[in-house]
Amino acid sequence: MIELPEGVVAAGSVTLPTEAWRGGVLIAGSHGGIYAAYCACKAGVRGVILNDAGRGKDDAGIGGAAYCDDLGIAYAAVDTLSAKIGNGDDMAARGTISTVNRVAAVLGVTVGMRALEAARLMRGATPSGKSVPVYEEARETLEPGASGRRIVLIDSASLVKPEDTGQIVVTGSHGGLPNPDPFSAMKVDAFAAFFHDAGVGADSAGITRLPNLDTRGIIGGTVAAASARIGNARSVYRDGVISHLNDAARTAGGEIGMRLEVFASKLVS
Repeated sequence: MIELPEGVVAAGSVTLPTEAWRGGVLIAGSHGGIYAAYCACKAGVRGVILNDAGRGKDDAGIGGAAYCDDLGIAYAAVDTLSAKIGNGDDMAARGTISTVNRVAAVLGVTVGMRALEAARLMRGATPSGKSVPVYEEARETLEPGASGRRIVLIDSASLVKPEDTGQIVVTGSHGGLPNPDPFSAMKVDAFAAFFHDAGVGADSAGITRLPNLDTRGIIGGTVAAASARIGNARSVYRDGVISHLNDAARTAGGEIGMRLEVFASKLVS
């Protein structure tokens, strides 16, 4: 594990904050979209470095840059090809900065810089005195199909609930395992679970949830980064084109290149 300088912390995900984040600079394995940036800002960081998730449709993978600028918080994202999404330690060790917001640029952070050097510079940021606006919990449940199963749309896999067991969960999260815990792939035994492939990225980290879901008998797949906005479950569901499937999904009739909405409709019928 890489040694981090004082005031810098690393984490696999922004959804499990600790008090150590407050006032520090966070390097997190999460995608760099608005929801992830919101989670980091809410935790009280003075700077955050996330993964650009291949940028994807409408540059959603770096949507947090402008969000953080509005709050006066330094933000940068690393190139998804330079370090594993879902792994903050690897991003600190190998990440190369691909995106910088205005606040971070004033501190000297530049594109092409190593993530750890960027984090050191971000320690000089003035803590934001602005309040973080409430992010409306993005969750929608569609009407059940003939099978009785429902399609559940959640912008983050962290928003899954016990009642989603046995349902079809479509999430805006990336398809990378955020930690070694087998249940980090999906906290409940859903019938099926779909994610954004985040450009697949270094060491194919953006699709590492899929084999884990196979071992649990859960249909799993990802949609191509260019086809849908990461962090937005509605876009993943309605715009997403399937890029990768596990064995359970292929057995259920899924195909690469199929629209996710079409495959999901078959699973509820």
